[in-house]
Amino acid sequence: MKIKKTICTAAILMAAVCLPAQNKCAGINLSIWKGVSTQPLDSTQTTFVNIGFLSTMNRLNGIGINALGGVTRKDMNGIQVSGLANVVGSSMRGLQLSGISNISGNNLIGFSTAGLVNITGNGAKGVVISGLTSIGGDNTTGLMASGFMNVTGNTASGLQFSGLANITGESFSGMMASGLLNVTGKDMNGLQMAGIANIAANTLNGMQIGLCNYATQAHGIQLGLINYYRKSMKGFQLGLINANPDTKVQMLVYGGNTTLGNIGVRLKNELFYTILGLGTYNMNLNDKFSATASYRAGLSLCVYKGLSISGDLGYEHIEAFKNKDEIISRRLYALQTRINVEYQFTKKFGIFATGGYGWTRYYNNSHNFDKRAIVEAGVIIF
Repeated sequence: MKIKKTICTAAILMAAVCLPAQNKCAGINLSIWKGVSTQPLDSTQTTFVNIGFLSTMNRLNGIGINALGGVTRKDMNGIQVSGLANVVGSSMRGLQLSGISNISGNNLIGFSTAGLVNITGNGAKGVVISGLTSIGGDNTTGLMASGFMNVTGNTASGLQFSGLANITGESFSGMMASGLLNVTGKDMNGLQMAGIANIAANTLNGMQIGLCNYATQAHGIQLGLINYYRKSMKGFQLGLINANPDTKVQMLVYGGNTTLGNIGVRLKNELFYTILGLGTYNMNLNDKFSATASYRAGLSLCVYKGLSISGDLGYEHIEAFKNKDEIISRRLYALQTRINVEYQFTKKFGIFATGGYGWTRYYNNSHNFDKRAIVEAGVIIF
């Protein structure tokens, strides 16, 4: 009787394991190569445990560890670890780790990290980290970080960090930070920070920080060396050059008691303006040739028709050249404040007079070289 019971039990177990509608080898796939594995590759199979060199499975619900790569034709739910690459034909839910790349044909939910590239065909929710590039499909939510570039095709939200660039095809909500460039094809809602440029092709709702900032319409703050919006601005720009289609670009030619001759370019908006200038023969020094480069930013108010009053703060770099001696350094700088009165005879010609005060200082110590009142006058062209 014992022998019969043993034989019947073994037969039942073998039948349960080997029925076509069931998982062969109890869902355990030990694989050397495609076709050389304990579990056949067909649409009825679900793998719970996979260990091998290079494995191809129908569906993985569990854990897969491969020395080279793991390929799952349908969904992967669980953990997938490979020395080179993980490929999922449909959706990945869980954890992916690989030395080179992770590829999901449809959606990714969870955590995916690769030495070089992560690619998601449709949407991603969770954390995606790549040594080189992360590419998301239509919708990406969560954290995306890469050493080189993050690219999302449609909309994205959350945090994006990259060494070179973050690019979103349409709208992004959250924070973008990159070494060079951030780009949204339509709207940016949140914060863009870049080493070179931030671009919101349609609307900025938030803040841009970079050397150059661009938005078609801006609601918030642009902070950088060069700020530009193409249509409208509700907020303010803070930079060396703030511009828009209505910005007046004017030339200033002037002189006074501190410098013999100056030429400057003024970018004037409705209220704010900036001036970039070059000058020669600084009167604070000896009578040999010297030169200056200056930057000024201020506010202007029209008091009556062509008559305006303005005030600005300025920084001036001074090259002494052959004036250099024991007292005069080769390079000095000046901090200046001015009040200006100007009158525009026409849209392209005006005159102005200036009164102010300046402190000329050494770069290498905290002492003043000179301080004096500033008196200037000049013409405005264009």
